[in-house]
Amino acid sequence: MTHDISKVIPQFQPYLDHLELQAVKECFDANWITEGPKSKEFVTKLSSVLNFKYGVLASNGTVALYMGLIAMGIKPGDEVIVPDFTFIASANAITMCGAKPIFCDIDETLHIDLKKAKKLITRKTRAIMPVHIYGMACDMESVMQFAESNGLKVIEDAAQAVGVNWNGKQAGTFGDIGTFSFFADKTITTGEGGLVVTNNAETYEKLQYLRNQGRINRGSFVHPEIGYNFRMTDLQSAIGLAQLEKLAEIIEKKKNILNHYAKSLSSEINLIKPDENSKSGHIPFRVCFRVKGGSQPLLKFLAESNIETRTFFYPLHSQPSYIKKYNRITSRVPKTKFSVSDKMFDEGVCLPSWVGISEEEIEYICEKINEFLLR
Repeated sequence: MTHDISKVIPQFQPYLDHLELQAVKECFDANWITEGPKSKEFVTKLSSVLNFKYGVLASNGTVALYMGLIAMGIKPGDEVIVPDFTFIASANAITMCGAKPIFCDIDETLHIDLKKAKKLITRKTRAIMPVHIYGMACDMESVMQFAESNGLKVIEDAAQAVGVNWNGKQAGTFGDIGTFSFFADKTITTGEGGLVVTNNAETYEKLQYLRNQGRINRGSFVHPEIGYNFRMTDLQSAIGLAQLEKLAEIIEKKKNILNHYAKSLSSEINLIKPDENSKSGHIPFRVCFRVKGGSQPLLKFLAESNIETRTFFYPLHSQPSYIKKYNRITSRVPKTKFSVSDKMFDEGVCLPSWVGISEEEIEYICEKINEFLLR
């Protein structure tokens, strides 16, 4: 069987089947669709998979980051160091607190460059937000040493890192706070949704108040703290429970997809993955590589071949919203300040790599890339 070239190969599709449908039906059968028993079960099972002590659900990954930052006492006027190379939600959550995101360049692993981060610390710096990128883990041993020596809180953005370890320990469980996302393109999904984890009982209590209108228990109209509605629903958690049942299968399929690309692509293509000496695990969030000299011609060629791709993340320092917010003029930013994140965006390609992609579709994508390289 060969791929129908008239059919568009999407960048991503969620991996859903009868298990998720049955799980949602159970909520209807029980007539419980708001947050309840399914959500409690979801957190319990997540804790056994991810190995955290305390966890609360959030309405999405951005809110999870916001909750973690607030629980750490981040407030207006504070500064939080965040990698320049990440999805904008990392910075937006900091901005939601009234704090200022301080952008830091990355190194060749695509993670925050701590040598450059050191130069960004001021008397206003309160925290650092390492981001585990593309299914690879940041060097959390170094991050924790950096934070301790500089008196900083650590809020881990592990949105793309469910199941990903650093030196055998789950990403997102090193810092004061760790957050995960269950958006449709993540390793497991609930459609929208997030998780905040901590090993500190006092922080856990703050998170419970924060997410549930300033109270811990439902049904009470007495609110000891100021809080909000950041809850999830049992409909979402039911989907998450079904996804967790398939987690081992999803991980295996993602790794097989990466291996299939590696075998079929030209030897000129070096797929991005952890160095063989790295302590990082790898569950490919995307199948990625770089094109020296720039990725745009290849991206255009693949689009014309009905293959949806993505660039790498657009650097935060170049985002129009943040240029506007801080009245920046990009031409005045030294080219060396964010040289790695700029280069990664210019050269990066993300290929379709969702769990249900067929072998025929992967072969077609590889044939078109190899054809482009021979032109």
